[in-house]
Formats: sequence, structure tokens, C-alpha cells
Amino acid sequence: MKAPRVAIQGTKASFHEAAAFKYFGKDIETIECESFKKTCESMQQNEADYVVMAIENSIAGSLLPNYTLLREYNFSITGEVYLPIQLHLMALPGVKFEDIKYVTSHPIAIRQCIDFFDQFPHLQVIESSDTAACAKKISEEQLTDTVAIANTLAAELYGLNIIERRIESNRKNFTRFLILKREAVEEAHDINKASICFQVGNAVGTLAKVLNVFAEERINLSKIQSMPVLGRRNEYNFYVDIEWENFDQYDRALRRVLKYTVNFNIMGEYVKNDQV
Repeated sequence: MKAPRVAIQGTKASFHEAAAFKYFGKDIETIECESFKKTCESMQQNEADYVVMAIENSIAGSLLPNYTLLREYNFSITGEVYLPIQLHLMALPGVKFEDIKYVTSHPIAIRQCIDFFDQFPHLQVIESSDTAACAKKISEEQLTDTVAIANTLAAELYGLNIIERRIESNRKNFTRFLILKREAVEEAHDINKASICFQVGNAVGTLAKVLNVFAEERINLSKIQSMPVLGRRNEYNFYVDIEWENFDQYDRALRRVLKYTVNFNIMGEYVKNDQV
């Protein structure tokens, strides 16, 4: 059986590839893309079977541009995976901490380690587009004065030594990734989570009516995110993740909320997977 082709933002050994491994296993073909938009284009052009896309981080919050991509490309969310974000300082073998002049990583990773670097103000921080790409550059260019902030996967793949472990300021740091497929597939009966999107009229209590329906049907709202509708004042898209124990309650809730919403869209139905 052919290995699934999975598009990720970043290079091999990035957190996106780690998330892909956690969801699919390691028998996959990783399609490296320089941006989230490129991952979507890759699947749209049938160069990938799936996209793994970060959607929120427990410290940095929601990745709002990715909600726009979800709406633009209209791919189906077929699963999710939560990944603990553990950040390590890594360098070429033999390099000691006192040899270091530069630190390079993704800006979000750098911000998540700010307490560590406050202790070493002489280090020059250089931002990059990807954690694993920084490790790769150190390896390829044999940079003896530079360290990268990345994960253990990157250290192993690019032959670097970890000289400081777990330098992130908050140890309870995780990222949620969505698994996207070009078209919805017939899901098993054990689905218990969905991501939906809708708009409501700009009138008193309209959104409350929708939320009350979910409460009455005992549907849990695990996330709600609003974003302005482009070019329309006071109009918003609401992106909502809902969970249930009884499928009939979910089905009944959707039928009821339709009369209070416009542009209602089920973005995906899947099995809840919130194990970090």
C-alpha cells in the first residue's frame, strides 16, 4: 500500500512533521512547503493526500490566518492531533555554550523561551521561518558559533547535540494540529467531534439562540473563534468546535441551529483526539 503523502509547513523534523508522525505513523511521504498556503496548494494540485496544519497554541493562541485558509480552500477536517512543544538548544558536536554568539529559531519558539535568554543578554537572536530549518542550516554550514531552538527530532536528523533541554518558559505548552483532506470521506459511527462555521444576523440575542440550542442538546462547545467577514462591517464568521456523546443529539442540534444561521458549513466531522 502506498504511503500517504502529507504536506507540512516547514522542513523535515519540524513540529509539523512530528505531528504528522504522531497521527499517521512514520510510514509517510513528507511534502515540505514554505508556507501554510503552499501546503493547501500542494493538496489542491494533487501533490499531497493530506495537510497537517497548526491551528492553535496554548501560549500563542489561535493562528488566525489559517482559519482564512480553511474557508478559502474548503478542505475537509478529518482529524486532529495535540503535540507537546518541548524546545531544546542544539549545536554541532563539540560546541560548548561559551562558544555561542547567535541563537536562531522561529519567532514564536524564541518568544516561548524568553526567560532563558534573559539570562544571556550577550546572545544575538536571529529569527527564521522554521525551527527545523535552523538546525539543518547549522549542520549544512557547520556553524560553530550558532545554536538552534528546535525539537529532538531535528537534533537526531541533522546530527546536532542538545546542550540545554526544555528551555521553554511554560512546560504546559502544546499545539493543536488539524488533519485536512481534499474531500470529505464517509466517517465511522464513532465520530464525536465536528468543526463548523456560520454567520448570524446582527441582532440582539441571535448568537445566544445558537449557543442555547447546543446547551439544550447537551453539545459541548470546546472552542469558539470569531473573525470579521472581509469587507462587511459588523459581520463575523464564527468557527466552532463541538463535541457530543450521542450522535442523535448532534444531528438534532444542527437541524435546529440552521434557522438562526446563514452560510452554515460543516468543515469536518471526526474522532476527538486531545491526548497530549
